[in-house]
Amino acid sequence: MVLLSLTASHRELDLDALERLSSGSHSVGREVVGSCRPVQGAVVISTCNRFELYLDVDAPLDGDAVRHATHHVADLVAASSGVTTDTAAGSFTVRTGSEVAQHLFGVAAGLDSMVVGEREIAGQVKRALVSARDDETTSKTLELLFQTASRTSKRVGHHTTLGGVGRSLVALGLDLAGETLPPYPGTRAVIIGTGAYAGASVAALRARGCHDVRVYSRSGRAADFAASHDVEAVATDLEALVEALEDADVVVSCSGARGRARDLPGVDAPEASLAYVLDAAAVARARERAAARAEEAPEPPALVILDLALHRDVDPRVADVEGVLLYDLSTLKANAPATDHAELDRARDLVADAAVRFEETRLGRAADAAVVELFDEAERQVEHEVAVESARLVEELAPFGQSPTEADLEGIARTVRRRVHTELHGRIVAVRATALADARAAEAAVVAGAEQTLRASRATHPSRA
Repeated sequence: MVLLSLTASHRELDLDALERLSSGSHSVGREVVGSCRPVQGAVVISTCNRFELYLDVDAPLDGDAVRHATHHVADLVAASSGVTTDTAAGSFTVRTGSEVAQHLFGVAAGLDSMVVGEREIAGQVKRALVSARDDETTSKTLELLFQTASRTSKRVGHHTTLGGVGRSLVALGLDLAGETLPPYPGTRAVIIGTGAYAGASVAALRARGCHDVRVYSRSGRAADFAASHDVEAVATDLEALVEALEDADVVVSCSGARGRARDLPGVDAPEASLAYVLDAAAVARARERAAARAEEAPEPPALVILDLALHRDVDPRVADVEGVLLYDLSTLKANAPATDHAELDRARDLVADAAVRFEETRLGRAADAAVVELFDEAERQVEHEVAVESARLVEELAPFGQSPTEADLEGIARTVRRRVHTELHGRIVAVRATALADARAAEAAVVAGAEQTLRASRATHPSRA
């Protein structure tokens, strides 16, 4: 088996390109497992600032299977996202072997996030594995990979300050908004969406003293979310949302519903690309009504809108509405705080150590047979030496008309077994190291063969690069 990951994030792409690439990402895992025989498992991570696909590939040593899987995924992503195959293939950073674990563990620990150390990504990594289980696309190796990633994230959070309270996109957005808003205890908030970021938004608002929180979702899940988070639900129709915006100070939009609109009954792809959850006309109506109600003031207080969705819940033209400040992911990325280099280095060391241990566990399976053979050989040696030592003792006691007692024989067996197993330890370490080196060399041959084939294919067929 070879681990293969194809990743695209805010570090490699601008957010517009990333949005186009990931717009159809939800189905890629199922499709690649169902249509590409060498792929034994797939897990997809698709968040507000990354699209990553992790594959477990049953690859022969010539590397053709890895090359085929890479091209096949690019074709599927292109077909589902509306971009060309060239764009999809060119947008991915391809990692294989040990690089896969190193990257995923860093992602889960928040080291690759816009706000370094943010904790929401750890939950998203967990949910990606759960989704793969639901879709029946995971594998034993991917289970081990993602569960280890979650443990590594916890370890980084425990042993560094990067996991401190408040390091998140939501917190960064609210910090920026707070410069314009009234004091948070008197702030009225509307959250659009019911997912992980919505829950994090409720927690972040309450931590700042804001308790007047309403939630809107056109999916119909607002009532359940409101009940579980002790907030107020807004009806699903757009007019109810406009009414909620009339007296709101801050809106946190994180539904990602625009990216999923193509899945809704009766909504085709062209409509989905235009279906903003919050459009400029709705915001303008809300501001007009707010102005009409603000009789004593020349104008109502500013409305701050945080759009945390990769697929832009909020129409960018909302920024042109009078009295509205719109902060999107690009704004947050530009304002992300600097990170303490010593803490970041410590976190990277923890990630690197976890990746090494994971690789030893994964590739160590190749050493199991050799180690078992050593133990079998050791047992045969113990049996032989015990027989020799017992015979010698029988011979020594015979002239005195005595024979070894059961305790004598058990003592011989314990002594021989202890000595043989002590000597065996060094041999096991050496054999295991050799087996690991052989496994790494075999995997490196797969990777090198795949990369060589990929380069040759790109040179011969530039349209498939």
